[in-house]
Amino acid sequence: MSELAAIFIGMVLINNFILVRFLGLCPFFGVSKKISSAISMGVAVTFVMAVSSVATWLIRHYILVPYDIEYMDIVIYILVIATLVQIIELFIKKTNANLYFAFGIYLPLITTNCAVLGITLINATQGYSFTGSVVAALGGGLGFTLVLAMMSGIREKLELANIPKSMRGLPIAFITATLLGLAFQGFGGML
Repeated sequence: MSELAAIFIGMVLINNFILVRFLGLCPFFGVSKKISSAISMGVAVTFVMAVSSVATWLIRHYILVPYDIEYMDIVIYILVIATLVQIIELFIKKTNANLYFAFGIYLPLITTNCAVLGITLINATQGYSFTGSVVAALGGGLGFTLVLAMMSGIREKLELANIPKSMRGLPIAFITATLLGLAFQGFGGML
């Protein structure tokens, strides 16, 4: 149990995908302008991470390893992730049109979100059990959502601040992300 807790906390805070591993930066900067869109994106990415971790763990342990074709893992993982994102996109389009339009281009970009591919590869290289893989995916997704929500809250406040014109938009977002990354480095000695 303590091993699963360590995996979860490690993925949320210590090895955060965005601030420590620098994965998922495209939606981090693209969708972090409004907190509602950021949380929705974080939930969607977390769901894709969890489901893709389940699917890729099963594929790895019941197909790739027994048939000694582990070198195909990245291709198979990308195929699984792309399929899951298409299913989620169709589901959101049918059930919540406002959310679908709020995501815009970023929803299909989950397919190319390296954080999703990253969690499947981390699960494989770390040799996590089935439960450990799911816990790592949920922790990674929660950490992704947490940082995305924090960044969007800060960016909403920065819209009201008196910032020099040359620093508005992405330049101040990069500085803010750097400061968040430095703050998250403090979790390094936690476990």
